[in-house]
Order: sequence, then C-alpha cells, then structure tokens
Amino acid sequence: MSAPPLSNQRAIVDRRKLAQTIGETIGEADGDGRSARDAVLALLRKALENGRTELSRRLAEHPSAGHAQCGGQSFLIDQLLRLIHDFASDHLAPLPEGKRARAITLVAAGGYGREELAPHSDIDIAFFVEQADDPRTVKLIEAILYLMWDLGLTVGHSVRTVDDIVAMSKSDGTILTSLLECRYLWGDEALYEEARRRFYAEVVDGTERQFVADKLRERDARHKRMGDTRYVVEPNVKEGKGGLRDLQALYWIGKYIHRVRDAAELVDAGLFTKAEYRSFRRAEGFLLAVRCHLHEITGRAEDRLTFDLQKGIARRMNFADRQGKAAVERFMQYYFLQAKRVGSLTGVFLGQLEEQFAKKRARRGLLAGFNARPRMVRGYTAFAGKLAAPGDDWFRKDPIRLIEIFQVAESEQLEIDPRTMRQADRDSGLINDEVRESPRANALFLDLLCGRNDPETVLRWMNEAGVFGRFVPDFGRVNAQMQFNMYHHYTVDEHTIRAIGFLNAIEKGSLSEEHPRASREIHRLKSRRALFVATLLHDIAKGRGGDHSVLGAEVAEKLCPRFGLSEEETTLVAWMVRQHLLMSHTAFKRDIADPKTVEDFVAEVQTLERLRQLAILTAVDIRAVGPGTWNSWKGQLLGELYDLSHERLRLGHATSGRKGRVAAKKEAVRAELGDKAALMDTHEDLFTAPYWIAEPPDIAARNIVQYTVARELGEALSVHCEADEERGATLVTVIAADHPGIFMRIAGAIHLVGGNIIDARIHTTRTGYAVDNFLVQDPLGRPFGEDDQLARIERSIADGLTGGVQLVPKLAKRPLPRRGAGAFEVQPFVAFDNDASHRFTVIEVGARDRPALLNRLARALFEQHAMIRSAHITHYGERAADTFYVTDLTGDKITDPGRLEALRAALSDAASDEMQAELEPA
Repeated sequence: MSAPPLSNQRAIVDRRKLAQTIGETIGEADGDGRSARDAVLALLRKALENGRTELSRRLAEHPSAGHAQCGGQSFLIDQLLRLIHDFASDHLAPLPEGKRARAITLVAAGGYGREELAPHSDIDIAFFVEQADDPRTVKLIEAILYLMWDLGLTVGHSVRTVDDIVAMSKSDGTILTSLLECRYLWGDEALYEEARRRFYAEVVDGTERQFVADKLRERDARHKRMGDTRYVVEPNVKEGKGGLRDLQALYWIGKYIHRVRDAAELVDAGLFTKAEYRSFRRAEGFLLAVRCHLHEITGRAEDRLTFDLQKGIARRMNFADRQGKAAVERFMQYYFLQAKRVGSLTGVFLGQLEEQFAKKRARRGLLAGFNARPRMVRGYTAFAGKLAAPGDDWFRKDPIRLIEIFQVAESEQLEIDPRTMRQADRDSGLINDEVRESPRANALFLDLLCGRNDPETVLRWMNEAGVFGRFVPDFGRVNAQMQFNMYHHYTVDEHTIRAIGFLNAIEKGSLSEEHPRASREIHRLKSRRALFVATLLHDIAKGRGGDHSVLGAEVAEKLCPRFGLSEEETTLVAWMVRQHLLMSHTAFKRDIADPKTVEDFVAEVQTLERLRQLAILTAVDIRAVGPGTWNSWKGQLLGELYDLSHERLRLGHATSGRKGRVAAKKEAVRAELGDKAALMDTHEDLFTAPYWIAEPPDIAARNIVQYTVARELGEALSVHCEADEERGATLVTVIAADHPGIFMRIAGAIHLVGGNIIDARIHTTRTGYAVDNFLVQDPLGRPFGEDDQLARIERSIADGLTGGVQLVPKLAKRPLPRRGAGAFEVQPFVAFDNDASHRFTVIEVGARDRPALLNRLARALFEQHAMIRSAHITHYGERAADTFYVTDLTGDKITDPGRLEALRAALSDAASDEMQAELEPA
C-alpha cells in the first residue's frame, strides 16, 4: 500500500551488480543469450534465495516490521522481474530487424501491486500491450513467464490491451479492483499512463457510489463466510473480519473516489485524521507481520492463524508469559485489539464518505430548496435513523453523555452516527473515577445493560468505541482476551456480550422452543437486573490467575453497589458469579438419577429464585461459547436437574423414599409399555432397585421389550440402535451375558465407527445378563439416524464382543477428533469423591479427548477390579471430562487410600500422551 523506505536495499538484491554479472555470463557464451539461459537462470535463482534469506533474517530481528518485510519482498521481486524482462527482451525474444516494437508494459497487480508480498505470496502481474496478437509480444511474454516459473514462483498473469482494460473493467468487478491496485514495473511507461487515464475517465467517473456499494456487499459476504465476527479464536488474517482485506477495501474505495496513490493521502482526502491514519498503519503493519510469520513457519501461503501456529508466532514476535496470562494469550489479545481497531476505522471512514457524498448530492425540482430537519431526542439529533451529538464539544462539556448516548440509542432503537462514534472514541479518555462513581452514569449504564430492545448490539458499539472498557475497567481487562483452548470460540468480551444478547432473546420469547423453562421462568424473577449484571460479570476475572469464579465474585461485590443494586441483589449476583459453573458441572459430570446429586445441588442453591437465576445464566453462558455448543442433550440434562431441584425446593423435602420412587417408576414404565404392559408382570423383578431409579421410563420400557424379544429368539447378544431426537443422541442398548470387561469392549467398538459416547448406564439383571444403555452422537454432536450408520454400530459391537477385531491398535490409530488439538498441552488429572453419592465412589478423569480414551479408562478400571455403574462424558474442545460411578467387586465404595492411589496411577497412565505414543505403532 505504501512500503517505507528500505534500509540497505543492496543487501537484499543489487540489481546493477547482478545485471553486470548476467552480461558477463552472456558474453562468455559469445553473446548467445539462448545458450546462456540456464546459467542466467541459476544467477537469478541464487539472487532470489539470498534475498529471501536476508529478509528472513530481518524478520527475525524486527518481528513486528510488517511494512518493511512486505516492502522488501516486493522490492526483491521488482528487481528480478526487471532483469528478467530485459534479458528476455534482448536475448530470448529480440525484435526482428525492420520491425517496429509494439509497446508492452510489465505491471504489478494484487497484493504485489500494493507492495504487500509475504514470503510465499503469489506473484500477480499484468502485461499491458499495444497489440495482443503481435508475434514478438507473445514470444516475449512467454519467455518472461517461463523464466518466472523456472524460478519456482507462483504466478498469476493477464495480457490486456487498453481497450480490453476499459471493456473488461466495466463488466467484471474483480478485474476492476485488480486494475485499481496496478503499479508500474517496467517497460513502456506511456502505455501504462494511457491505460490509467482511460480507466479513470471511462470506467470510474460517475460510478463511485456503485463501487462503494459493491465493495461493502462483498465485505459483508466475506465476513459471513468467515464467521461474521472479528473475535473468532482462529482468525483468518487476510479474509477475516478486522483483517487485511478490510483495510484493503478502504484503500480501494479511497483510490476509486479520490484517486489516492498512497494510503497517507486518505488524510488529505478528509477520510482520516492524522491520528487515525497512524492507527491504520499500526494495525496494518502488525497484521502484515503476522501474515509473514505464518508464511515463514508453514513454508507456504497460509492466512489462517490456527491454534497450532499461534504459540510459535507469539514466540517469534517476542510475547512473554505474564502472571495469569500465557504469551500466546497476550499475543492474541493484541491481535484482536488491532482487529477491533480496524472495525472502528472502517466506521469512521464510511461515515466521512457518506458525509462527502451527501454534500455532493444536489436537490432538484420542487425540493431544490428544501432540507429535512432532524428531530431532537433528549438533546441529541436524530436523522435518517441515526443518533448524533449536536456539537464537537458535546462529550467534553459532560462526559456522562458518553454513557447516555448509548442508552438513548438502545431505548429509541437508533443507530449512532459514525461521526459521533468517532467523537466518542476520541473522547473516551474523559471517563474518570468521577464519571464512574456518578449515580446518573451508572443508572444509565444499568438501563442500557438491561435494555428491552437490543442491548447486545449497542453494548458492542460501546465496546468498539472504547467507552465500555473505560467505564467498567474490569471489563476493559478482558477486552479482546482469548482463552487458548478449542472450547471457547470467542474472546471473553465478545462471549459476554453475546450471552447478554441471548438473555434478551429468551426474555422476548424468541428461543422458547430451545429454552422453554428459561423463557417461562425469566418472567418470574424477583430481580431481572441481577440476572443481566451476573451475566455481564460471570467471566470478568478471567486471565488474572486463580479461580475466575471466586475472583469474579469479589469484583461483583465491588461493582454491584456502584451500579445501584441493593444489598440483597449484590449478594445474589456475587453468588451467581461464584457458582456460575455449578449447574452445568452437576448436570454434565454427575449422575442426576443418584438422589445425592440433587441433594447436594439443592443444598448449595437453597432458594427458587437462585435456581431460576442460575438456570438461565447457565443456558446463555453455554450458548454464547459458540455455534453447536448448546444441544438438546445438554438441554435435557439441565432441564431434568432443574425440575428435580425445583420440586425439592418447592416441597422442602424429597417427595418419597427409595421404595416409593421405585414403585412410581414401575408404574410409569407400565404406562409407557401401553398394550405390552403385561411384560411388567413377567419382568418386574428382573432388575434391581438401582436400575429403576436410574433409567427414565421410556428407556426402561424399550429395554424390557428388547430383553423379551432376545430371550424369545434365543439370542446370546442383542444390540439395538435407535435415534432419540429428544435427547439429541442415538440410544444404543446392548444385552448380553455379563462378563468382566464388557463395558470397555462396547465403548471401544462404538468409538471405532466414529461414535462419541456422552452417557452410559451399566446394569446386571438378577439372571446374570448385562443391560447397558449408551447415548451416542456423531462427530458433529448429532444423533446417528441413517440405517447404514446404525447397522455399522451394531456390527462393530458384535465384532468387539466376539473378538472379531483388535480394538486397542485400531483405536490408537484414529486421529484426534478435532483438527489442531495436538497444539495444546493437556495434563491428565484424576479426582475421587466419596461424598457425591451414598452408594458409589465418583471418579472424574480429565484428559486429552481422543477416540481411545473411554476404552482405555474402562480397561484400567477393569484391571483395578473397579465395577462401573454409570459413566458421564463431557467434551470441552480438546479436553474430555469422563466421570465414573464405581464400586469394588463386593458392591461397596472404594475408600482405602492405597487402592485409590493405585487407581489414580492406572487411570493417569491410560489417559497419557505417552500411552498413545506407545500404542500407535502397534
């Protein structure tokens, strides 16, 4: 776009010296350029290699100098192409005697034209020609291209006359944009200037508005493809929102409308202030540097800043660990701050452009002398759906207005004028402790946060302008902060703002099908604003080191009174922040059918108000993690926990004892069986009390029917698979003669065909048969439903139980379930809890998620003589958390310290990367 002057250019490539050496080489071949071609090519190749080595050294020495690096790469190719052109023109395609030379110009295009070449970028060039079918012109172009290809360059090229340029630019937007970026390299300069003059006169003039509209439409479509947020944790540096392409689009527009040849001229055109332009260059330079490092590390043209590359680039760019925040998280936070700045600059740029267009637009006819007047809204001007400050010193006169304007925008459902956003950004530094402690300012902020129209969008504007982080400094600390894992899709601030958006949608009833309880209970809350504040603060202390829930509760105790919440509301918010993971951990990592699970959960929650608040906060927190994180299985587990806890809190005690619950469940199963209810008379005593307590009535009914059919057919093994849309999973039931190790074999067989087990319950009938129920999802978190998929699961289980397949080596060779998961360090941990259940020892294992994990953990438990009664599996990106309810062989809890340590060692070994490495070659 505008590369800075290069220091010591000749260390990169000395064109004059190289030209002299090429001349001497040709002279040694008696002036025959054709016979000297290979020797000349070797000289060019060596120069390319030496130049790249020098530039790589400079990048290591100055890792953030993106402009200098890209300018250096472009300079290197410029000099080589000039030499190639001259050599080809003089020796490979010389002008025949008596013939007039047809004009030909070598032009740099695309990123090369902007002088933004990264180490492995394509080289885009154009040949502007006087006559495209002239034999000598064709021969010269071919000679140049073959030399470039033989150098190993990836070349994109076009050949066009001036007439072609004009005609094709009018019909093809891509060609139009590429011609905007063209830069003269070598050859006939008069032809280049003629092409440029006609391009602007015949193509550009009068089409400026259409071009801007087209570019913005392209930008929006590109953003949608890339996730439509600049805060995705694996961003595309070039194409993503807030990336290089957004900056380039501004340059294209500026060049198209104001004929700028350099980004600095955007200031003269009135589109940026000098300070904004410096910010533009800083963001651009950083993004270009990141892209250069991506190319260097991968050895190819790579624009995706994936997890496996982020650590290496953070290290290369000299980011270091700090307390509570790893170097890679600091690097990515800085990256997102630059991406955010790109977004702010885009708004400023387009606002100024709109104003310039408005001034040029003249009214005609009857309306020639008429100007529509803006209406006034609480001292602000509102015109064409946009809210604006009435003067440049509006915020300086009263900095509380920096909060007020966003609250007015939300309540009146108005956009904020880009020029006013620019003012707010500029004046955000006026927010000091006096403003933060102002009751009026805090009341305005609370009204905005709890707005009933669209608080999510307006809070995002507030964040973009820098006002949010200034007014709530604790929020400013998590601004653009990413978490280096595969579970969280967004930065902390974006996740929080999205959670508030989901809260608003639930309150409006927009998500009633997916969240029926939350949509109903949100209107029964005693303190609606406590829920919105808790949502704002639930992750406020991330990145500080220590437990962010505990630290966040301390922040809540400080901020809630400032916001104007009562003492009772402050206590509630602090409790919710401290316990915001309690409900999800209980639902996903514990057996809800175990009465002790609900008993412990209710003991912590204590009131119906807390239960309602926590349930809704849990739902929006999970949804805001990213697409696909919420599913019907999680909804069902949370719903069951909510209903059981609600009943317990409402009545103040358990509804009935163990015998009563078993009897009630049997009656419910009898009702589920319908015309097959008589089967209960035959099989009622087949299962023990734990089975009736654990299994839902619909699954118990299916088990009884399957068991009956298997016995009638004399089947030693019965496997039944059925998609369960309500649970968002496939129910796999296996009935077979019980024997040691059956669970681990079934688990391995399911994983071998790509299934993920999310829940498992293991039972043995009084007649010695195992009845094991598994809930299984495909790799995308959906049920298996196709007949051939279900048949594959059934065949795999049969083979696994009969010894027809070697499970361990096959599982070890399966890839990690998520691309890039190997980039993370995941240390296994094992925790025991003998208080979480009256009857079982609860073991939780955290480890790297892989297809073989559950099979290996089950084998370790089997070899340690621990009997699995139920298993609950949760995935957090690259990590898995597997919880087992176990007993010893006599049916008792495992309490002996020696046995527990032996279990810990065996499970840690089974979950380790070292075990994986040992088994992979098997």
